[in-house]
Amino acid sequence: MAKQYNQSKALLAITKASLLAILKNPGALFFSLVFPLIFVGIFGSFGEGGISSYKLALDKNADTSNVVLYQMIKHNPLLKLVDYKDTTQQRIDLEKGRITAVMNIVPVKDSSHNLKYNIQLKSTTASTPDLATVVPVLENVIDKYEKAINPQQQSLISITKNIYSIREYKQIDFVLPGQIGFSILFSTLFGIAFTFYNLREQLVLKRFYASPVNKLNILFGIGFSRLVFQLINVIVLIVVGKYFLGFTLSHGFATFAQMLLLAFFMLIVLMGVGLIFSSIVKSDSTIPLLINLFALPQMLLSGAFFSISVFPNWLQIFCKCLPLTHFNLAMRKISFEGLNFIDCWQNLGVIGLWLIVVYALVYKLFKWE
Repeated sequence: MAKQYNQSKALLAITKASLLAILKNPGALFFSLVFPLIFVGIFGSFGEGGISSYKLALDKNADTSNVVLYQMIKHNPLLKLVDYKDTTQQRIDLEKGRITAVMNIVPVKDSSHNLKYNIQLKSTTASTPDLATVVPVLENVIDKYEKAINPQQQSLISITKNIYSIREYKQIDFVLPGQIGFSILFSTLFGIAFTFYNLREQLVLKRFYASPVNKLNILFGIGFSRLVFQLINVIVLIVVGKYFLGFTLSHGFATFAQMLLLAFFMLIVLMGVGLIFSSIVKSDSTIPLLINLFALPQMLLSGAFFSISVFPNWLQIFCKCLPLTHFNLAMRKISFEGLNFIDCWQNLGVIGLWLIVVYALVYKLFKWE
C-alpha cells in the first residue's frame, strides 16, 4: 500500500528553505529591518537637539539685575542665549539669520516710580518666522513671572520689536542646495558604480588597460562624461531655482561659478566612492546595498532637507563628519551669504580630507578585471 505524502512536512520544508534564503539575502535584511530602524532612530531623535530652540543674543547693555526674570528666560528650553564678545560678528549673524534676535532688557519707571521692564528685540527679515515663535515664548515667561511675584497681576514687563529689512531668506534658499547635494549623491554613485562594474565584467576595462592609453586618462575619460552630465543637472537646477523660484545668487554669475566649482569638487569625491564600490562587489545586486549604506545617512543627516540642529549633540558630531553636510553648508554660505571659498575653508577642508582618503582606497582597491 502506497504511503501517503505528508503535505504538512512539505509545507514546513518549503517555508524553512524560503526563510533561510531571505535571511541570507543582505539586501532583504537591510531594506526590511535595518532601513526602517535607521528612519525610526533618526526621526525619533528630533527635538533632542533643540528643534524648537531659538538663539537670542543678549545685548551688552541688557539689565540682568532682576535675577528671577533673567534666569527664567535663560533656562527656558525653547530659548538659547548666545554671548557675543564681538558685536560685528553679532550683527553679521543677525543679518544672516543665524540668531533670531538681539535682546535688550531695559528697566523703566512709570509715573508712580514703580520699576518695570521693557524687553526690546532687534531682529531682521531673515529671522521673521522664528521671531513670530519667540515672542509668544517670551510672553509665556513674562506671564509666569508676573503671576509669581505680582498677585495683582499688573503689567510689569512689555515687549517691543524692531525689525529691519535685509535680503529675504526664502525657503528655496535652504532647499535648493540640499536638493543639488541629494541629486549628485545618488545619481553619481549609481552611475559610476554600475558603469565601471559592467565595463570590468565585460572585459572592456581590461582591453583599455592593454592599450597604450594612460591608465588615468581611461579612468577620468569615462568618469568625466558622468561628471559633465551631472554638472548639466546642477546648472538646470540652479537656473530653474533662480528664474522660477526666486533662489538667491548673492553675486550673480560669480556665485553661480563658485557653486559649479564646489559641485565639481564634490562630484570628484563621489566618483571615487563609486569606483570603490564597483571594485569590491562580486555581483551587481550588491551595489545598491553598498550605495544605500553610504548614501542614506548622508541624505538624512547632512542637512539636505532640514537643519542638523534638530538632532542631539552627539548625533550632530557625526553629521559634521559627513562630506555632504559640508557641501550643503558651503553651498548655502556661497549662494545666500555671498561668501567665497576662503570663507568656507573649514567645509572645503573636510571634503578635501574625504577626497584624500577615498582616492587612497581607490588606489589600493580598484580592479581592471
